[in-house]
Amino acid sequence: MPIREAAFAYRPGLSAARVGAMVLRYWYLLRGSWPRLLELAYWPTMQMVLWGFINEFMRTNSAWVAQASGVLIGAVLLWDVMFRGQLGVSISFLEEMWSRNLGHLFVSPLRPSEWVLSMMAMSLIRAVIGILPAALLAIPVFHYSVFSMGMPLALFFVNLLLMGWWLGLLIIALILRHGLGAESLAWVSVFLLAPVSAIYYPVTVLPGWLQAVALALPSAHVFEGMRALLFQDVLRWDHLAWAFAINAAYMAAAAAVFVRSFEAARDRGALLQTGE
Repeated sequence: MPIREAAFAYRPGLSAARVGAMVLRYWYLLRGSWPRLLELAYWPTMQMVLWGFINEFMRTNSAWVAQASGVLIGAVLLWDVMFRGQLGVSISFLEEMWSRNLGHLFVSPLRPSEWVLSMMAMSLIRAVIGILPAALLAIPVFHYSVFSMGMPLALFFVNLLLMGWWLGLLIIALILRHGLGAESLAWVSVFLLAPVSAIYYPVTVLPGWLQAVALALPSAHVFEGMRALLFQDVLRWDHLAWAFAINAAYMAAAAAVFVRSFEAARDRGALLQTGE
């Protein structure tokens, strides 16, 4: 039976069991490698320590930062949520390509939507494993708790995770189209957006034309909202609303691009021709 026909042979509907099975597969891969687990917590922790000391310096030398102690620690931890969210989706996909297992998955009843949901679930797990130790370490070391933001922290977290997910889908689509030669996008794409995401400074610092680019990204609205909360003790619902709306639009577009790239790759038999 052709691969395309076999992939659609038995699909009675969305199966939570199949999604759970794929999450379990990726969890076993992660759990079986202590270097992978260590790497998840290493970079967030190292960045937290580095920026924590920078924050301590600027707190005593800059009136702007002194208004809200910990603003840089909060910013770098939240930024890493998006980075881990995007990387979690991309790495789960790349692991299938590196092991030449992509074609095998889709001669099973697994649907592309179920596969994507499993990668997003693993992305959330990776993000929590990576960020939580750094956030907890900041409390005794720098006497700052990112959890002091309260409920808004969860809204910021969700928005940045959603942004990481649709970025991950776009990267997967590009790799399906161009092959493993494009895999470096999994690491560099987030950093290309960092200058216009207003992580450590207000959007108003940017040139006028770049401000428009920044405000078209959910991340800029999240970090503007974070600074308003820390500096003015005000939750900017307008920024949160824009972040959710932009994320929804980009997620829909990224899903459409992913589906088109996936179907094209399956039609030309590329799912069986990928790997190291």
